[in-house]
Amino acid sequence: MSTTDKPGAAQTLAGALEGRVAHARARSGGPLSLGASVAAPAGMVRLTWPDSTGHAVPVWPDGVTPSLLDEYQVAAVPVERAGETRRVLAAVLKCCWTDLSVDPWPGDPAPVELVLDTYRALIGRTDDLMRNWAIGALRRLHDSAWIVLDDGVVVLGPRCALWPVESHAQLQELVRRLPEPERPDLTVVRDADIVATARPAEAAPSPEAEAGVRAEGGTAEFDDLLGGYDERRRAELVAAFMVVEHAAEPVQEVRFAALRDPALRRTLGEMLARRGRTLIQHRDRWISGYDDALTTVEPGATPLGVSERAVLTLVLVHSVAIPRAEGLLPEDSWLSPHPTPADELRRHTQLPIGELEAALRTLRHAGLLSQVKAGEEAGGYVPGPQFHRLTPAARRRLQEELILAAGPNTPLAVAVRARRSAQ
Repeated sequence: MSTTDKPGAAQTLAGALEGRVAHARARSGGPLSLGASVAAPAGMVRLTWPDSTGHAVPVWPDGVTPSLLDEYQVAAVPVERAGETRRVLAAVLKCCWTDLSVDPWPGDPAPVELVLDTYRALIGRTDDLMRNWAIGALRRLHDSAWIVLDDGVVVLGPRCALWPVESHAQLQELVRRLPEPERPDLTVVRDADIVATARPAEAAPSPEAEAGVRAEGGTAEFDDLLGGYDERRRAELVAAFMVVEHAAEPVQEVRFAALRDPALRRTLGEMLARRGRTLIQHRDRWISGYDDALTTVEPGATPLGVSERAVLTLVLVHSVAIPRAEGLLPEDSWLSPHPTPADELRRHTQLPIGELEAALRTLRHAGLLSQVKAGEEAGGYVPGPQFHRLTPAARRRLQEELILAAGPNTPLAVAVRARRSAQ
């Protein structure tokens, strides 16, 4: 019997695969829902609710946060209206972190209107445009799990549980410095009543519920890989891991020892593999992407709906396929300087305007599309920074899908379908 035939080895392999899939799901779709008393996968923290269910949120190695990218002057994936988004998150923290003597997460629920009033007091504006910006920022924060927005009430989201303890003093000082909103003493409905109405009636308390909401540390993930390195090499590996995972563009290998050194790069690849990721090389630059093996484990698994995929296809056809056919783009490029105008999208889709705008918003937040401005008018949409993260195999698959979408009856499309049916 070989080593891989032994039951223990098979269970280890199955557990490793399950962990990679879990991390890939969390990266693409946000925190994972966990059943009652189900442990979080390695490399994740478990956020447990009073009914013993919970969420699993990936943690960063050695307590490092994506702010490390600033130290290396590496640009992260841009956030739409980043200034408003940060200020609205600060307003949410002000409203939800009512007891500064305890950890900020989970905090208390707060009415959305209280958050908006706090934001108004912070920026000193009360116009309708400000309100639209703030509501858009609340949506972005909800979509990325920094907050949970539901029925007029907002609470701090699962990602806030990852704020390191060392940052709590800074957050406390931020909350103290934020202005209090000016609100009338007499309102039609009190804030406490809004919160109570929006939340379902609580069930009878159980022994499990007595512990309340809590964050539970998960199993260490990289100690066996990093333990053999000295402090400097370990820090270089962690820095390279964070940069290739969170940078907007591929990074130059000359700037990171863990990318230059083949032995360190091999360890970095093993770290990424445990999260369902792989290193992708662009000449002398590197970035990470999803492991091709996971597409065979969960074919077609995607958080995108039909509307989002249809809109993304239209942009790829008009911004990539057509310019490439005209000789304006190199054969292997999935990024394009040729934006697809919003009017073009409206003409070539049957989606209602509201659904089209929602799909565009989702694709922008996911980094799959970027909006390009041209003077006073919107220039349109181009493929976003996530297209840097396609493996060679993923690029070929996408090329085939675009052929099938743009010209389903062409000889190329026939050849693609014939090749796939033969596999």
